[in-house]
Amino acid sequence: MNILDWAQIALYLGILLLLVKPLGSYMARVYENRPILLDRLLGPLERLIYRLAGAHADQSMSWRAYAGAMLLFNLIGLLALYLLQRWQSALPLNPQALGAVTPDLAFNTATSFASNTNWQSYTGETTMSYLTQMMGLTAQNFVSAATGMAILVALIRGLRQKVTSPVSLSPASPPLTTGPRGGLGNFWGDLTRTTLYILLPLALVLALFLAAQGVVQTLGPYQTVPLLQPTRDASGQTITIQVLALGPAASQIAIKQLGTNGGGFFGVNSAHPFENPTPLSDFVELLAILLIPAALCYTFGQMVGDTRQGWAILVAMTLVFVGLLAVTVVAEQSGNPILTHLGVDQTPNDQQPGGNMEGKEVRFGIVNSALWATATTAAANGSVNAMHDSFTPLGGLGPLLLMQLGEVIFGGVGSGLYGMLVFVLIAVFVAGLMVGRTPEYLGKKIEAYEMKMAALVILIPPLLVLAGTALAVVTKAGLAGILNPGPHGLTEVLYAFSSAGNNNGSAFAGLNANTPFYNTTLGLVMLAARYWVAIPTLAIAGSLARKKRTPAGPGTLPTHTPLFVALLVGVVLIVGALTFFPALALGPIVEQLMM
Repeated sequence: MNILDWAQIALYLGILLLLVKPLGSYMARVYENRPILLDRLLGPLERLIYRLAGAHADQSMSWRAYAGAMLLFNLIGLLALYLLQRWQSALPLNPQALGAVTPDLAFNTATSFASNTNWQSYTGETTMSYLTQMMGLTAQNFVSAATGMAILVALIRGLRQKVTSPVSLSPASPPLTTGPRGGLGNFWGDLTRTTLYILLPLALVLALFLAAQGVVQTLGPYQTVPLLQPTRDASGQTITIQVLALGPAASQIAIKQLGTNGGGFFGVNSAHPFENPTPLSDFVELLAILLIPAALCYTFGQMVGDTRQGWAILVAMTLVFVGLLAVTVVAEQSGNPILTHLGVDQTPNDQQPGGNMEGKEVRFGIVNSALWATATTAAANGSVNAMHDSFTPLGGLGPLLLMQLGEVIFGGVGSGLYGMLVFVLIAVFVAGLMVGRTPEYLGKKIEAYEMKMAALVILIPPLLVLAGTALAVVTKAGLAGILNPGPHGLTEVLYAFSSAGNNNGSAFAGLNANTPFYNTTLGLVMLAARYWVAIPTLAIAGSLARKKRTPAGPGTLPTHTPLFVALLVGVVLIVGALTFFPALALGPIVEQLMM
């Protein structure tokens, strides 16, 4: 690696961290119902939405009511998306006359987009109509992201709430009272305000930028163009024309990155020149992936009244991210040892980039490909600008481990931070046990109930990942999709279930996952991983909201210091390492040793 490679990484991290405070402060103002510039423009629309939906955004909910509203809304969205796919052949905005999506694939896709996973077992340009892409997939990109952010805000209110203090959500209503003890705000208000005031404006700006860069945005049919140089297909026939897939891509690409969704409009995702045409578009899309998850750390600190808490969590996330980014970049830049033994020169020079360029766009090179792979798996994004299946074993290990840590290193919008806050509670609890006193976080005592719920949050995803992987490698239906037997095939299956079990969506594409077995099992894993984690998180929020604040004393553990940051990083890494190391040893680690 040369100085320019390191400069790219430093520039990316520097701009990302510079944007954390302004965006984080803005989002805190949105959730605390303080004045913002968009109130006059979008306030009437917000009030109209409440009236049409019959929602009372000024009424606070208990955690059970909040969870029930969230589950109901997501169920309706899932069913609507499923039906839209099944009926798309009879619906408008289908210029290519694409047929109905098969039942198992429609279930998998509906589950995937409703759960903010955006795993794709299909090729977008040959499977989904424009209407399905816009009304179905893009709409879910907004509301699934807003759902995760709403759950996070509910947890923050639980942590900061004084039992008698009012909380206000709607500019059109009087201050929101807590109602029964443990009120966490209103799901419908949080969902609406997140979509209107945060996701929609950011997506509009990014979509216009991407369209200016050359990302396609049209409702016209696919275009047929003559080839400058005729070629031959696999059967030997001469090909003189090419069909260029088009569509309303820029609008979907913007929210897929900002909402850590990741579903590509085209089959090869952000490696496609119509989705990601220039190095500048690549940099901005990459920045959008981590922008909201990073800024939410500052939002958290501001809402709880101590921004040092948010910065401490952001530092912990960044340390793990940079460490695994370094592993991935160095592994890819080092090249393929087998090719080195065959005498192939993989050293960077003026004539070649060197390293492992298999499956990577020459427009982006190794560093930008590795940076994207690390960012997309750190966040629950899943978009790709290179084929992860072509990474070296250690190069693929970094992204795989980032998912297996629970996607709490930045993570999905909302879901990553509430997952990390659960790890914070565990770290505080462990520290309390070591000194023999009841642990506290932000003045709230952490007791047995919170630890039981926290255990569910950290154990359910690994259980789903490992059980799904085991089922796939011992059944005929699962083995039928493995095209690369041996350690790499196991890694492909492990990666698929890690992606589904942590609501990521990226894939080692060498696995044939578009089968009834994988569509069904991965769909069920995505559902369970999203909601069996969200509900215990809301239960923790409800329990903390009912507790009185305890003033900090001499024995209170400071949770904003470098010592606590190190403790938090250690807890996250130990949980991930102990859970997945045996599986990793049989997959990417042994594959690297075999090379």
